[in-house]
Amino acid sequence: MDKMLITNARLVNEGEVRDADVLISGDRIDKIASSITATDNVDVIDARGCYLIPGMIDDQVHFREPGLTAKGDLATESAAAAAGGITSFMDMPNVNPLTTTSEALADKYRIAADRCTSNYGFYLGGTNTNIEEIKRLRVGEACGIKLFMGASTGDMLVDDPDTLELVFEHAPIMVATHCEYSPTIWANEARAKDKYGDDVPMAEHPSIRSAEACLASSEMAIDLASRHDALLHVLHLTTAIEMGQFSPLHRSEKRITAEVCVHHLWFDESRYEELGTRIKCNPAIKTEADRLALIAALNEGRIDIIATDHAPHTASEKDNPYFKAPAGLPLVQHALLSLFDLAAANQISLELLVDRTSHAPADIFGVRDRGYVREGWFADLAIIDPNTPYKVDASNVLYKCGWSPFEGHEFSSSIDTTIVNGRIVFRNGALTGAVAGQRLEFNRSR
Repeated sequence: MDKMLITNARLVNEGEVRDADVLISGDRIDKIASSITATDNVDVIDARGCYLIPGMIDDQVHFREPGLTAKGDLATESAAAAAGGITSFMDMPNVNPLTTTSEALADKYRIAADRCTSNYGFYLGGTNTNIEEIKRLRVGEACGIKLFMGASTGDMLVDDPDTLELVFEHAPIMVATHCEYSPTIWANEARAKDKYGDDVPMAEHPSIRSAEACLASSEMAIDLASRHDALLHVLHLTTAIEMGQFSPLHRSEKRITAEVCVHHLWFDESRYEELGTRIKCNPAIKTEADRLALIAALNEGRIDIIATDHAPHTASEKDNPYFKAPAGLPLVQHALLSLFDLAAANQISLELLVDRTSHAPADIFGVRDRGYVREGWFADLAIIDPNTPYKVDASNVLYKCGWSPFEGHEFSSSIDTTIVNGRIVFRNGALTGAVAGQRLEFNRSR
């Protein structure tokens, strides 16, 4: 139907939790009120006992298309994201071919059209040699410019000092950085090889991808952004020692913002013995003290966005020794559920959860008419049932790679319904088959 009415919901939006009905007309929210009477031509969803939130906007995913589609693709991973209440995503450029030219960026948007269950936007990647591509980029063509200031991405490592100066000087939009200092990592790897040979235990990962390597790189990025007055967003922070670099001011008052990912809020180094390479990621999952510091920084306002860094690999790729196993794990289907568990444990509030997963990414990246439940805005919504637990096992994992680091865990909540652009894409534990995603519009410039 063209109209849809959500009734009896507990709406979590713009810093408050209240009872509300929401009327959707076409792809937009038509009305929000304490009570709305249904008419004959309206499809009604009774959300009694459930929370209604704006769908999560995930500012960092690796959906692996083009070129790496044995691990995942835009269709499969956007569907898994929708099943997890993620209604929009921003995909990274380290695919094949790399998204480092305007032509590759346009081709990626062409590939995505009519295939994504959730809304989509793409980064342009920086390299040591594509500064002219960055200068030519127009506002709205990409969600951001991704700089890998770390050793995990081969040809996309940007480590030339002159190039870094030029990128931060001329970037027309947000620069988003992966911050790990490569020389420190390489030295740590050499020491680990001297001690263990090729049989390096996974427990060494946070020592190899160390806190010091993270700090050295994030300090460099912040210095560059400060000197050139650039917009900087530092991705997937993992350490307590980095938190003092970031301001607790509201995002509207700062040009340097920060992100944390759900797995760094959930796991700590004690889980390497059990999960091994399945939780190998870059930057590494570190100590319990680091995890708690990240949660504290969220609550203080130093961290502005919660994302996933969803990065699937096949199980056979992961089932390798330390140096051969790739870094990254699949997360989009279960990210919101992990955050609702943290809220149930009183580590974060529901209002903060929604602010950091929906409102903040929309504001920081300039996403047009999304990220809030507002009249006239796009109807991107998730209904969360806090009274129905959800246990993860291989049979209900939707990722193309077929596995999850959460297998065996029972979350306290479940995703009841996901709506993208006014269309139900997930309901009653199953995808509906609706391919409702649209290209995101970005309007924030330097």
